[in-house]
Amino acid sequence: MALYRDHAVVEINRKQHFLAVGQRTPEGVILISANSNQAVMDIAGQRSIFELNNRVGGVYLAPAEMPVVSIWPTNGMYLASGSVNGYTVDFMVDTGATVIAINGETAKRLGVDYLGANQIGVRTASGVELAYSIQLQTVQLGDISLDNVDAVVIDGPEPQRALLGMSFLNAFDMERKGERLDLRRKF
Repeated sequence: MALYRDHAVVEINRKQHFLAVGQRTPEGVILISANSNQAVMDIAGQRSIFELNNRVGGVYLAPAEMPVVSIWPTNGMYLASGSVNGYTVDFMVDTGATVIAINGETAKRLGVDYLGANQIGVRTASGVELAYSIQLQTVQLGDISLDNVDAVVIDGPEPQRALLGMSFLNAFDMERKGERLDLRRKF
């Protein structure tokens, strides 16, 4: 291993990789930080500290394949059933929405106390609306769940279907295969 400020040369399975902080090897190892004395790396979700000239034995095992959620279109829209805080929610995938958006009725059904939250203006298809900025404890789609996901509640009947926005979708690589949309967890 060779170490530099914010860079490291590491050898994995007899292959050398020059990494900058934040970069990932093809094997999935991420350089978190580095200086001339040590490097901090994420290996299969575990942070490890490596000092200069220390050798680490063992065999690298590639991380398990990330689960995929496949969604087929219905009337040109990608609709999926998921859950928020353990309650079933029907979502519409909306890459144009910055965050998940739900209406007031849905928030009440989910037990989300939003009336004391910060109020913000959000742009909708109907114009600018007043909304409440919240975090959802857990959002699940298929076998994949995320915690503490940013969302807004629009107090009223719209949107009729919860919008699955980028606060959730940014954690996924999205790929269209024909008409099907595949969501694969990035990390």
